[in-house]
Amino acid sequence: MAKILVVDDESDLELLIKQKFRRKIREKVYDFVFAQNGLEALKKLAEEPDIDVVLSDINMPEMDGLTLLTKLPEANPILKAVMVSAYGDMDNIRTAMNRGAFDFVCKPVNFDDLDVTIEKTLSHVIELKKTLQAIKENNILRMYVDENVLNFMTHKEFETSLLSNETVEATVLFVDICGFTAISEHIPANTVVGIINKLFDMMVHEIIAQNGHIDKFMGDAIMAVFRGEYHLDRAIDAALAVREKIHTADAIVYGQKSFKPEVSIGINSGEMISGNIGSTSLKRLDYTVIGDAVNLAQRLQSVAHANQIIVTGEVYEKAKESFELNKIGEVSLKNKAKPVEIYEVVS
Repeated sequence: MAKILVVDDESDLELLIKQKFRRKIREKVYDFVFAQNGLEALKKLAEEPDIDVVLSDINMPEMDGLTLLTKLPEANPILKAVMVSAYGDMDNIRTAMNRGAFDFVCKPVNFDDLDVTIEKTLSHVIELKKTLQAIKENNILRMYVDENVLNFMTHKEFETSLLSNETVEATVLFVDICGFTAISEHIPANTVVGIINKLFDMMVHEIIAQNGHIDKFMGDAIMAVFRGEYHLDRAIDAALAVREKIHTADAIVYGQKSFKPEVSIGINSGEMISGNIGSTSLKRLDYTVIGDAVNLAQRLQSVAHANQIIVTGEVYEKAKESFELNKIGEVSLKNKAKPVEIYEVVS
């Protein structure tokens, strides 16, 4: 239903509009709101921000229609105004148009013409809303989708390659914020989201600095993937930087509650499948990596304590010349028939 604000100090115009548009009012096509002058109109716009069109006279007490036109962009930049006035000389028409009026209807009003004008104006407002919504959705999309993916989506091969997969050598890093679930139960939801997003930003900065790719956010954890030359070294460097950044961060205080953020990290390297995983019928695909190497990285994170970076013995052999690692021992991990030897990255 379109909402239309009629601004006119002549009370009989309100009665005429209600009579002439009674069918559309009854069928909830139009909803008319009335004001006696420009000042009252601005109050109505503040109270009802969903108004789409303004029909305004020119000559009114307190604030005339031409002055009201200059105030409308600040009150609501999307709505459009149609001047409905007996002052239909060219000077008034030109002034109204220069101040942003969408159209001009002369009194005495031809209500059939006014109806067509309202429909035309509403169509323009609807197109503006669609454009703004598209811009908003595009900006939101850019928050969730990598720029390279967005560019790729414009290419013809996009659809045919959606289901293409490959086997890659890469390193996966899982980072979890320790104890965050407990603190989140005692603070408001908006505060929880603000805190976790701030911590994620700190971690993402260090991961990207090592050319890592943020695969997904999972609750209070991050999964990141490193490919290319020295992918294991870069993943460990990122993990060390994340641990240091979070460890030196200030405690988070909310009322009587205090929370000192720390992270536990699991890293594993090896062969994994890279591809679009999900449901084509739902049109929801997640470009990610899967496989035993990925699952093991998550299992390693689950046994890591606060401030620990845990790797397997196999990763230790690859990284021991570049990093200091201490042996922890063997642990039993889910879906592993035999205990797994694990090491802690010190520096």
